[in-house]
Amino acid sequence: MSKLKSTLGVVAIAFITLTAVSCKDANKNEAPTPMVNQMHQETMTDSEAMAINSSQDSKAEVILKDYFNLKNALVGDDNAKAKDLGMALTQSLKSFDVSSYSDTKQSELKNIIIDATEHAEHISESDIAHQREHFKILSKDITDMVAITGTNKKLYEQFCPMYDGGSAWLSMEEDIKNPYYGSQMLNCGKVQREIN
Repeated sequence: MSKLKSTLGVVAIAFITLTAVSCKDANKNEAPTPMVNQMHQETMTDSEAMAINSSQDSKAEVILKDYFNLKNALVGDDNAKAKDLGMALTQSLKSFDVSSYSDTKQSELKNIIIDATEHAEHISESDIAHQREHFKILSKDITDMVAITGTNKKLYEQFCPMYDGGSAWLSMEEDIKNPYYGSQMLNCGKVQREIN
């Protein structure tokens, strides 16, 4: 029996070491790939981020603000706050007006908004593990939305190779703060590309 415990202990240590090394390798500084000609090429400071560029849809910026607040709640392992912010994001998604976009873009945006709203609603009703599952798909929806609407902020698409076969999210900071693992593996991930 003690031989079994020793073997299990060694396996557990090996797994933890492998996980830490895998995550550390993913953190190696690779030059982020800039996204060309798909976004506005304007960079803003945090204080300027509150001022909405007249060519931008202020409702899209509100959605981004709510998304980043939700991401930060998940980084902080705060289930209750994430529920409240999921509801706030649901409301900002529902109030998004697509009428200023071309017919094709309107159709794409409507589909993105419907899907994102469903995931934000689930986040507002779930435990933190389930919130993180929905946040993965929500992050893809928000990234797709930004590809159409643009943004007046410099964003970073970040990637964690460990969560669910690899998962991305958006951040306003280059430093990695992982919303999928929170305090368990806070800095697991890397910047995949810059969006500006």
